[in-house]
Amino acid sequence: AFNEVFITLEKQEAGSDREGCLEPMSKRQRKKLLKQKQWEEQKDLRRQKRKEKRQKRKLERQSKLDSNNEGDDRKRMRREVVPSTLRLIVDCSFDDLMVLKDVKKLHKQIQRCYAENRKAFHPVQFYLTSHGGQLKSNMNENDKGWVNWKDIQIRTEHYSELIKKEDLVYLTSDSPDILRELDEKKAYVIGGLVDHNHHKGITYKKAVEQGIGHAQLPLGNFVKMNSRKVLAVNHVFEIILAYLEKRDWKEAFFSVLPQRKGAVPLGEANDLSKHALSGKEDEDNDLDTSEQYQETGTNSYKSLSFSMPVLSHDPVCVVLSDKYFSL
Repeated sequence: AFNEVFITLEKQEAGSDREGCLEPMSKRQRKKLLKQKQWEEQKDLRRQKRKEKRQKRKLERQSKLDSNNEGDDRKRMRREVVPSTLRLIVDCSFDDLMVLKDVKKLHKQIQRCYAENRKAFHPVQFYLTSHGGQLKSNMNENDKGWVNWKDIQIRTEHYSELIKKEDLVYLTSDSPDILRELDEKKAYVIGGLVDHNHHKGITYKKAVEQGIGHAQLPLGNFVKMNSRKVLAVNHVFEIILAYLEKRDWKEAFFSVLPQRKGAVPLGEANDLSKHALSGKEDEDNDLDTSEQYQETGTNSYKSLSFSMPVLSHDPVCVVLSDKYFSL
């Protein structure tokens, strides 16, 4: 482009010389003319860039407004949260009864309790009592942020030192008393123990010895479980939170209990049991046609062909007619 302008200018200079009416252009004038020509040619490009810049600023303003609206929504949602006066305590006084692996599991369950309580519509007054030992060491090592947790009281004292005896209710599946309603003036205690199989009934025994109230969740009234009715700490905690929101035990149980525990509504469980029994009778009838009988002296027994997975080294007893055999 510069060469074209230069040639044009030279022609103009030649023409001017011939006509004798124009002075020759200097090099500076030529550059100035070239810049002016380029500026004219790029006018549309500059207009397009200005348009894109305006659109970008508009999008940024809109994004900022949306962000502010989301923040307002979160604040509004937080304002709608109504904290419960109910006190929920995780009793951590079983530290010496657990190995480190179980202590780590308890730590994770407590983390889950804390997270669920923070986002609940009716958060409870959350306590960790008798906090120390292996649990505290594990939390210091793997979760240093616990010292900054909000809306929780982490105390080294035993719960009996913090709350009046008449306000305490220990939640234990071994209690003969069924919890019908939650009293938000009470303080409910959850045993912070992972390995219940080695310490069956320990929380119930503890409540009786201390002379405090005790009760079990009404799980058996609504749910048929394939496993024992001993729930993890976080499951009990989450069920309490769910009940405070829904005011319905059945909904609370089935919104929390994991499917792997085989939890089904009580009515459905009865139907399934009948179906299973019917199927078993059909299997028994089929077996009758294929059984073979053998005589050994005066005692007769049924010889069955079957396979069995070996799950352990413990002896297995199989009853056949009036005899039993150890495998």
